[in-house]
Amino acid sequence: MSADSIGLAVAQFAPAASVASNLEAIGTLAGRAAARGARVVLFPEYSSYFIDPFDASLADNAESVDGPFVSALVGLARTHGLTIAAGLLERADDGARVRNTVVAVDGTGVLATYRKLHLYDAFGQRESDWVQPGEITDPETFVVDGMRFALMTCYDLRFPEVSRVLADAGADVVLTAADWVRGPLKEHHWRTLLQARAIENTFFVAAADHPPPLGVGNSLVVDPQGVVIAGVGTGTDVAVAHLDRDAIGRVRRVNPALKLRRFRVVPA
Repeated sequence: MSADSIGLAVAQFAPAASVASNLEAIGTLAGRAAARGARVVLFPEYSSYFIDPFDASLADNAESVDGPFVSALVGLARTHGLTIAAGLLERADDGARVRNTVVAVDGTGVLATYRKLHLYDAFGQRESDWVQPGEITDPETFVVDGMRFALMTCYDLRFPEVSRVLADAGADVVLTAADWVRGPLKEHHWRTLLQARAIENTFFVAAADHPPPLGVGNSLVVDPQGVVIAGVGTGTDVAVAHLDRDAIGRVRRVNPALKLRRFRVVPA
């Protein structure tokens, strides 16, 4: 790995209805990512606990950001010398639903959190029956080895304003935790949207999904020109991309789209 690059891994696995078994899988994949040169590793949406279809056990297994699941992630990050981003089933404030949250941690503690803004009330699903949407707040970002990272979740990919706000916050890399449910053309939508978000914002985009049969798999990393530079396929594994720190600057000198735009993003 070049001194001018940073190793970023996407880790693909199928979270289960067991926090303990999910942590075991995360620990195995985190170790594999570190051994392959990763400094940052992204895990899917709902990494702490997942059941299909959703039921009341979601609220029973929800935790706070300072709870045992995140504490275990911090321990794994410390052990492997990583920054880890993963989906957390977080307690909500209405007592009945949960928050669909992504946390980023290193060995010192929590670096950033992101609560899913757009809930998956589409394609016959009703995520909002079980999940409370996140509030619109200033993006939380963090820096690893000179690159600034931001977080996003699954269905938010279909709303380009979300990633544009992250670009305005100075993100070099957007980490997208997902459970991209399979269906007609869904693999096509997944790859197209990830590449579009990278191209239009001229930054790196990484995405970690659940594998089939529920998700589409195909966890991947896309460069600022929309080129896929690492990917997993449909199994349980990690893929590591080595991000060139200078790539964004080179692309933006040729394609200064962010500077040339005439519109800004404002909350609805």
